[in-house]
Amino acid sequence: MGQPIGSRYELESQLGRGAFGSVWRGRVRDTGEAVAIKVLLEELANDADVVTRFLRERTALVSMRHRSLVSVRDLVVEGDLLALVMQLVEGPDLRAYLRGRGTLGAAESALLVADVAEALAVAHTAKIIHRDVKPANVLLKPEDGGYRPLLTDFGIARLADAPSVTRTSQVVGTPYYLAPEVISGQQPTPAVDVYACGIMFFELRTGRPPFRGNDAMEVFQAHQTQPPPRPEGVPDAVWTVIASALAKDPNRRPDAATLAARLRAAVQSSDPGAAARLSVHPREGTVVLPKLPSEPTP
Repeated sequence: MGQPIGSRYELESQLGRGAFGSVWRGRVRDTGEAVAIKVLLEELANDADVVTRFLRERTALVSMRHRSLVSVRDLVVEGDLLALVMQLVEGPDLRAYLRGRGTLGAAESALLVADVAEALAVAHTAKIIHRDVKPANVLLKPEDGGYRPLLTDFGIARLADAPSVTRTSQVVGTPYYLAPEVISGQQPTPAVDVYACGIMFFELRTGRPPFRGNDAMEVFQAHQTQPPPRPEGVPDAVWTVIASALAKDPNRRPDAATLAARLRAAVQSSDPGAAARLSVHPREGTVVLPKLPSEPTP
């Protein structure tokens, strides 16, 4: 028997730990169905601002559905406990995958970012901003002999807006992925997620983010003042779209749905054979990443 959590679930084994809590493999007690359960830190569960925001956003989080989203199944609020019950994804995250594989090609990077952008468009329609888009928050679901990318951790991003959290001066988001306007203290809009998509493309293609420095302040300054360097081997059509996502002015960035559509069109025009060369779903256009040579294929 696992550790009970709420009235419907049990924790079985810990999968990982992050800044806001721990992730567990769990199951639904009545059916035995496997799920992922993110248990938030106790101080967050005891924070009325955090709990209120989670309860207010529950319907939107649970109702979001997209082929490139990790679905949120339920929210547990009980005493000192606050947890998100989510779809269990058995594969690694994209950051771990990149450590094993290295860089991706331009077309593959663009199509993966297009998948993420389409998922973000669903969230933005539901008035939810992710605020922490990065490879570690893209889980890879085993599928068709490879991996389908799924964006996760939307619920955790909502903690950022709780007054009690912001009072602690805790910066939400990875410095390498923060949009210039967030660094300047402006309220985040969906454009911050589009900016992060541009950063992610660069990291997928080159193995590192475009703006770096000796400390966080140097990285922040680079975000605000430096133009993004163009990686080698990126066609003009693709780079034009990525550069628009990385515009310093959030009003000049495309929305997430437009970003996805333009990336797919740019790949089609600059590399017509990409879909045949890569593992791409013929109807959806979504990319399936190949497993690494060291990984067993069922």
